[in-house]
Amino acid sequence: RNSSGDLVLNVDSDTILAPDVVTKLVLKMQHPEVGAAMGQLVASNRNETWLTELIDMEYWLACNEERAAQARFGAVMCCCGPCAMYRRSALAMLLDQYETQFFRGKPSDFGEDRHLTILMLKAGFRTEYVPDAIAATVVPDSLGPYLRQQLRWARSTFRDTFLALRLLPELDGYLTLDVVGQNLGPLLLAVSSLAALTQFVIAGSVAWWTVLTIAAMTMVRCSVAAFRARDMRFLGFSLHTPIN
Repeated sequence: RNSSGDLVLNVDSDTILAPDVVTKLVLKMQHPEVGAAMGQLVASNRNETWLTELIDMEYWLACNEERAAQARFGAVMCCCGPCAMYRRSALAMLLDQYETQFFRGKPSDFGEDRHLTILMLKAGFRTEYVPDAIAATVVPDSLGPYLRQQLRWARSTFRDTFLALRLLPELDGYLTLDVVGQNLGPLLLAVSSLAALTQFVIAGSVAWWTVLTIAAMTMVRCSVAAFRARDMRFLGFSLHTPIN
C-alpha cells in the first residue's frame, strides 16, 4: 500500500540476488498481461550437508522442469516467495483477497506465494519464469526442519488446488495434468510404499514389482535431469525418493 512504483519485488530475508535479477525480471514484466514473474532459485548453502545438496537439486528440478514447462503456457502455478516480481496494479486488485486468506472458513497463513499466484491467474494475468534471474536462498540443513517445511508446502499445494479447480478448464490441458500429478503423485508413492511394507510384514515377501517400478521411475527422472543439466550429480537425487 505504501509503494509507488509500477512493480513490486518480493525477496525473502535469507535470499541474495544476483546483480542483474531486477533487470531481467523487469524485462519480462514489460508485457502488460504479465502479473508476476519469478527467478531461478538455488541453495546458497548447497555444500553444507548431503541434505542441502539434495535440496539444491530439488530446486533446479522445480524451476527448470516444472516452472519452465508451466511458463510455456504463461501459467506458473507458484511464483516462489524468495524472488518474485509483481505488477502493482494487479496486486492492488487482489490485496483484500490476499490478506484475508481462508480455507474452509478458517484463517490460513501458509503458502502465501502459491495463493497469490493462483489469485493472479484467476484475475486473468500471466505468470512467468525467468531462468537466468538467479536468487540464492538458505535451505534447511537437517531433516526435521526440512520435513516440516515440506509439510507446509504440501498443505499449500492441496489447498490451492481446490482454489484453482475452476481456473483449470481455461488453461492448457497440460496444466490440468500437471496439477493432478502434483497432487496424486506423492499420495500414490506413499500408498505403494505402505502396501509393499505391509506385504513384507504380513506375508514375509518383498513386493518386487513395486520396488522396481519406483526405482525405475526414479532413475529415469534423475537421468533426464542429469542429461539436461549436464551434471552427473543429479543421479544422486534418487536418494530423495525415500524422503519424498
